[in-house]
This record gives sequence, structure tokens and C-alpha cells, in this order.
Amino acid sequence: MLYALTNTPRDYAWGSTTLLAALEGRDRSAGPEAEVWFGDHPGDPADLADGRTLDAVTGGTLPYLLKLLAAETPLSIQVHPTRAEAEAGWAQESALAVDDPARNYRDANHKPELIVALSDRFEALCGLRPLQGTRALLDLIRPTPGVVRLREALDGGVDDAASLRAALRWALAEASAAEIADVIDAVAAAADAHDDLAFVAGIAAHYPGDAGVVVALLMNHVVLSRGEAVFLRAGLLHAYVAGLGVEIMAASDNVLRGGLTPKRIDVPELLAIVDTVPGVVPVLGAEDAEAAVREYPVPVPDFALRRVRVGAEPRALEVRAPSMVLATAGTVRVTGSGSTLDAPVGTVVFADADEPTLTLTGDGEAFVAEPGRG
Repeated sequence: MLYALTNTPRDYAWGSTTLLAALEGRDRSAGPEAEVWFGDHPGDPADLADGRTLDAVTGGTLPYLLKLLAAETPLSIQVHPTRAEAEAGWAQESALAVDDPARNYRDANHKPELIVALSDRFEALCGLRPLQGTRALLDLIRPTPGVVRLREALDGGVDDAASLRAALRWALAEASAAEIADVIDAVAAAADAHDDLAFVAGIAAHYPGDAGVVVALLMNHVVLSRGEAVFLRAGLLHAYVAGLGVEIMAASDNVLRGGLTPKRIDVPELLAIVDTVPGVVPVLGAEDAEAAVREYPVPVPDFALRRVRVGAEPRALEVRAPSMVLATAGTVRVTGSGSTLDAPVGTVVFADADEPTLTLTGDGEAFVAEPGRG
């Protein structure tokens, strides 16, 4: 059976008044629109046309959560646990209420995720930059006392991963407010010397004095063009900074924060689960930008995602149920075994376990989400 899904955008402060509105062809919103959730997660299950929510159909068993995400300003730097870490954290915090602000773990699941750019430019921080590149950046910055302390932390480990862990600990737990401000001021003064320094200085303008700005200085600046994506595995530091995207993840709300936020940061727990091995995060989808069906391969069984260009000829797709079709441009119509539903841009057609094949018609673009291969 097919179901039409909608949801109310969540009004997080970092959201945009224009990005989702422009996608859906409406006037700018009165307040920020940050995320639209299409899933059965208890935090915000999607709405059905009959007034129920999706969990009434699925029983809350959907393994993935699909979202539209619109960032006007940077999100918090964050990292997600592995399943084993989530299970252990959930058990350890069992005495706390699920909504207790002291909680790190809202459920016992991991949260790998994939973000695909819908805007022409989508900027993010993804993973820790190889140390040679960070040292080269610091060479462009005036060696103020705070910068010297940061360099000492980066130079003191037995290997690159240990050095970066020490630098994170220094920035988030050991540095004084004056030292953090000193580093931020030095970055701003050198912003013209390198694009990455200008990028971090721009983040600092939104979060003055935040230790997360120093963390951002250690991370890879990733720029996606429309249709390109990055996969973010457990343990990988990341933060979306600006743009509109389609996001899919395992059905979890487990987040450990590492700066750029007024919310609680549990530094010991963050350092316990973060992977500080540096490296470049691959961009997916660049090689098949013109493909009618664009795959985004991910190494997890929770979800799979592909972009489909819908044209005059019907396009039949075999899917692993339960699946979703999210319309992102033009007109999209979805036909299942016994019914057809139109999907206005910004909405989803959900197909239950009785729909192994979906046929898409119209003239537009859609993203098809489904469980991954085990």
C-alpha cells in the first residue's frame, strides 16, 4: 500500500527561512525551518493524510530516518556512536529519563548517515584534516600564546591520532577562554591567507568565543555540488555548515557534541567514542552526475539511497520494502501494485512491505530510500 507523508519543519535556530521554501515554491517562512523528518522515530514521526502518524503503520520498526535539512548557519560539531557504544551507553544511563538533558544516549542504536546536496553549494566539516595540512595552516597564523599552546598539543602525541586527540582535549577541556579567543582572533587576522582560514573565521562570526571554532580549525572543509554526497560513519566528527540537502541515517537520535553549540558537551564521552585518525572524507556521486539513476553506496545495512530522474517514460524500480520516494523537483507520481499517488515537491510517498516494485512517472527528480542490503 502507498501512503502520502508530510511533516512540519523543525524550527532549530540554525535553520533557513528560504531554502525549504524555495524548494517547495512558497514564500520565505516567518521563522527558521531546519529539518523535515520522514520516518517513524518517536521524536517526530511523519504525518499521514488520515491524521495518524507513520508509526501507526510501521509499529516503529523502520530502520532508517529520511530528512530534508536546511542550514543557514553552522550546526553543532558532533559525532555518533557505534552500535556497541550506543548499547553500552544506553544501559549505563538507564536510570535517567529519556529526555533528561544529562543523557548522552537517547536510544541503543548507531547513527551512520549520508547527506546529499540539493543546493548548488553545500558546505560541511567532515573528519579531521591530515596533520600536515593543519600544521601548514597554522604556519600562516601569527604565533600568539593560544596558537602556540594548540601547536604544542598537536606536536605532543606518539602519532597523528594521539596528537589530534590531545588537541581536542585541550580545546574543549583545558584551554582558557582567553586562549580560545586568542586562537580565534589569530585565525580572523589571517583569513585572507587561505580559504580554509576564511571559512573558519566565518564560523567564528556565528559562534564568537566558542571552543568549537578551534575544533573546526582541525577539520576538513568539504564543499558539495548539487547531487554530490558524503557518508559519515560512526566516530567521525562532522558539522553541516550551509546549504540544503537530503539526509538519511539509521533511526537514532544519539549525538555527542564537540562545539558550536550552547548545549551540553560531555568531553570525556566525546573523546571515548571519537575516531581521531585523520584523513580525507570521499565525495560520492561526482562521477555519475548525469546518470538517470544515481547510486550512493554505503557500507551499512540500515539504509540505501538513490536519486532518480523522472522523465516521460515510466521508470520501474525494484525496491527493498518499506521504501520512500521523496520528490525534490518537478512533478513526480508513484504507482504501486494497486494505487497511484502524486508527490508534491518536499513530500514523500511511503510504500509498505507489499510493494516490491514502484513505477515513477512525471518530469522531475526524486530520492528513493529503502533498507540497505544486509
